[in-house]
Amino acid sequence: MTALPDWMRPPRAEGWFAEDLDRLPEAPRHTELLDGALVFMMSPQRAWHSRAVSALKHALAAQAPAGVEVDQEMTIRLDERNRPEPDVVVTTAAYDPGRTYFIPDVVRLVVEVVSPESAHRDRTVKLRKYAEAGIPHYWRIEDEEGLPVVQAYELDGPTRAYVATGIHRGALRCPVPFDIDIDLDGLVPRRP
Repeated sequence: MTALPDWMRPPRAEGWFAEDLDRLPEAPRHTELLDGALVFMMSPQRAWHSRAVSALKHALAAQAPAGVEVDQEMTIRLDERNRPEPDVVVTTAAYDPGRTYFIPDVVRLVVEVVSPESAHRDRTVKLRKYAEAGIPHYWRIEDEEGLPVVQAYELDGPTRAYVATGIHRGALRCPVPFDIDIDLDGLVPRRP
């Protein structure tokens, strides 16, 4: 059995807390905290995923109104035991070069681009956690024969649960969280 490095051992019996992520310089990039457990992205990132994330971030940033920021791969401190890292996050937080996470109150949209190893978390766990934290909009992007398909959700405030608002292929046009018009098929190159 391989011994765990010291940095992988939880600092307390209850496991990890959100603030612990900022004190783990040895942790792999894109380490998340879900229910007090560290989640590492260990599989190599596919080019499709990388291109979809980057192109979507740029498309949203180009359309965002003043006072709205679009970032990629920044964690959100949902509570003391959960700090997931969505692929794209749209916030009303002012730029802060020292920021390591956002709080739900300033987040308007989170986007997860599904990878084989993240599929269950993106489709169920994160969907529920983002809704319970009060984040108004959630998009999940799936690879459908090489083209991005967006499953869009909006928060039903009283129930703190998401309601599906549409499945978007080819293009996505919606008025929330701001006026958005995206050529989805243009986010990734066509497969030969």
